[in-house]
Amino acid sequence: MNRIEPAQTLAADQAYERFVAALHDGTLPSSSFFSMSELVDLIAFPLASVREAVKRAEALGFVEVLPKRGVRVMDAGGERTVACLDLRAVLDSEGARRLIARGGSAALSALRRDHEAMLAAAAAGPGQGLSSRAIAVDLSLHDALSEALDNPLLQDCYAANRTRVAIIQHTRPFLADRIASAMQEHLAILDALEAGDPEAAVAGITHHFRQTLRWWGVAG
Repeated sequence: MNRIEPAQTLAADQAYERFVAALHDGTLPSSSFFSMSELVDLIAFPLASVREAVKRAEALGFVEVLPKRGVRVMDAGGERTVACLDLRAVLDSEGARRLIARGGSAALSALRRDHEAMLAAAAAGPGQGLSSRAIAVDLSLHDALSEALDNPLLQDCYAANRTRVAIIQHTRPFLADRIASAMQEHLAILDALEAGDPEAAVAGITHHFRQTLRWWGVAG
């Protein structure tokens, strides 16, 4: 039986992290195809480490391996988009309930400030880096609700789905009009969290889910 050396494991972990980062930043966009040699050049790790990274990514549904051909990134079609956003809404809703049951979080005020600042930036019109900054602010609330789950298995589920959502997000620009409405939807959720109202929080999350589907042009 072959023994896996610690250095090999570390290289595989690093290659996987770099692979996922490329999915998050749009370097590996939805439905794109790459040969293994192209991925080796892009990820800048040896073939064995890249193969291991691809194997992990395939197990989580980020990519599909086409034997003797290469790797195709997840298709961000309507059904997949609905499934990913539905999963996020389910986890967000439970995170909101648990956060409120614990008495809230000191991080909510900082989240509110960031969302209000981004809303003002969107109102000022398109600007350099506005879309990427807005995505970071948008994800910050979802991340906070994931942390409130306080369950490593649920958080792993959220983290994997966060990568799928990132692939979807790069299929369409995050324009100023949608940034403004998304920030307003998030602020309504924050209002409910700060008021300790779980029903209003879940209603806000459901509304945000439906509006996001409309933005991507799919029906829930």
